Amino acid sequence: MPAPTEYTHPINVRSNQMEMSRRGGRQDDYDDKIKSAQLELERIQQEREELERKKRELEELTSRKRAFLAQQVELTEKLSTSLTLIDRELYEMREETSHLEQCRSCFAEHLDKIQKHDPEKWTRDNLHEKLDKAMIVTDLAADEYDQAAAYFENTRAGAIFGRASKGGRRRAKAISGESEFKSQLMNGLAFNLPVVVLGGLALIAYLIK
Repeated sequence: MPAPTEYTHPINVRSNQMEMSRRGGRQDDYDDKIKSAQLELERIQQEREELERKKRELEELTSRKRAFLAQQVELTEKLSTSLTLIDRELYEMREETSHLEQCRSCFAEHLDKIQKHDPEKWTRDNLHEKLDKAMIVTDLAADEYDQAAAYFENTRAGAIFGRASKGGRRRAKAISGESEFKSQLMNGLAFNLPVVVLGGLALIAYLIK
């Protein structure tokens, strides 16, 4: 009696392995996608943080720029005004100094003339003549001194004549007060040219006698 044939059921190992492989592949793809998504989120987060940082920097720069512009406008106005006032002050100081130098020269000349008259040396015979000449000299000097004092009143030089500026006030007549004294001093003359001329003629007349 022939031996019974043993039936064996073939096991599809290859199919199971392929199925498991496919499942494993899908899992790997899923993991890769998750990792990619996480990396993308990290990248987006970094970009967001970078944008926030740049935004803060821009806001800070804008704030500093506005502060600079405000200070620039303020300082420009202050410095421009100060420069204008300084230039004006320097001009007035130079002009006043020039007038004082001319005034000093004029006063020195008058002082020299006055000191040349010595009443102790006058005799009875020439007393009238010498006195008249001396009076003309002193009258001219006194007149110029008074007018100089009036011109420099309420200026820095006012203290020289006992007429100092009160409370730092400027002269009320900044332009009109300069007219006669300035023009005559600039020419090396005194205030009243007619008086000077007449005085000179009188002196010549006395010397001729």
